[in-house]
Amino acid sequence: MVNTPIASDAREFLASCRAPVDTELDHLIPRETDEPTRVHAAIRWSVFAGGKRFRPALLLAVGQTFGASNAHLIRTACALEMIHTYSLIHDDLPSMDDDELRRGRATCHVKFDEATAILAGDALQALAFQTIAEDENLDAALRIQLISEITRAAGTPHGMVAGQALDLAAESREVTGEELERIHQHKTGALIRAAARCGAMIAGANENELAAITEYATNLGLLFQITDDLLDVTATAADLGKTPGKDARARKATFPSLYGLQASRERVNVVHQRTFETLASVSHPVELLTSIADFIRDRQA
Repeated sequence: MVNTPIASDAREFLASCRAPVDTELDHLIPRETDEPTRVHAAIRWSVFAGGKRFRPALLLAVGQTFGASNAHLIRTACALEMIHTYSLIHDDLPSMDDDELRRGRATCHVKFDEATAILAGDALQALAFQTIAEDENLDAALRIQLISEITRAAGTPHGMVAGQALDLAAESREVTGEELERIHQHKTGALIRAAARCGAMIAGANENELAAITEYATNLGLLFQITDDLLDVTATAADLGKTPGKDARARKATFPSLYGLQASRERVNVVHQRTFETLASVSHPVELLTSIADFIRDRQA
């Protein structure tokens, strides 16, 4: 695979990552003609519905920053996208957020049915770990480290599942600022942090560099969620590719609901600045990583 050139502009870099990530995902995911065809069709409907491929692109960006090739990074990047998509499929289910629109089209359970959507999500989670376990471009010991990193970020008590549970438990009740950050650092931030850490691990970053990238990604995940909360209030369905205003209707714990729009926007700027400060100790060029923080701060969808 040809390396994606290291760019300093996040928008350009994210756009350049979509094609190679989608090509590899197409190779890894079973065809719709393979049995069970309905489950495979549901997986492909959800995976190839679009999206920015932010998590795999972040892994590629960090990995390239520390000198790794795309040949070593791409499968783990795709595994992160599989985990993310599985979480969206399950998050949209009637028993969870009960949404009918995702990435601009019908959610998986609406297009197919609820049981098929559950199975599609289950299959994507399993395929993600199979993808890393069978990546012969990586040493066996590194594959184990990556699987451990991602399972911790995807599960509980410190990962995405824990965050989703905390998020559901916080509906229709008042939460503190500390509780809100804990929800988001788990539900959204854990996979973003794992993506950055996996890129650094594959590239062989040292302990100090890995610590800096961990702090960078922790702030980036929080920045991502605050802007997501703001967009749920201010953007349209056409902008978002999903139903806006659902957080407020479900009385979910969000930054705007707790602090208001203006204070939330001010918090964006504070967290954005922190992402720059955490990269000060990294000796490699970090222009792309700082541009990604700019992109998240300024995104409109």
